[in-house]
Amino acid sequence: MKTKLEEEKKEQTEQKPEVKHNWTTTERQSCLQDYGCEIIVDNGSSEDVRIKKVPTDAFIITYHHEDKVCLDLTRGTRYKLFDMYYDKFKNGIKSIDYGCGTIKPQSWGYQSPQQKKKKRKA
Repeated sequence: MKTKLEEEKKEQTEQKPEVKHNWTTTERQSCLQDYGCEIIVDNGSSEDVRIKKVPTDAFIITYHHEDKVCLDLTRGTRYKLFDMYYDKFKNGIKSIDYGCGTIKPQSWGYQSPQQKKKKRKA
């Protein structure tokens, strides 16, 4: 007999189909170097790209690829994003909208430095 937790996990895996990524790892790295843009979510659903735990300077890119509407969540300036997506998808770009992020861009990915341990005097 299956437990409730196992049944929930099975339902979650059945609901989400395998997502095909439109950007390879090397393309992501070259985008960061060449355009100064970071791809946070690649080919996600509308719920995936409308998350709040991302920087306020993130944009939602809507484009057509292989007769399918795709959504990406990407950081960068608007004109650099347009250049990057135009170079890859040509006339497939449909819109570049503001994302729903709430985190300051300066603190995105910030990790506080580890404190040094104090020596005890004997």
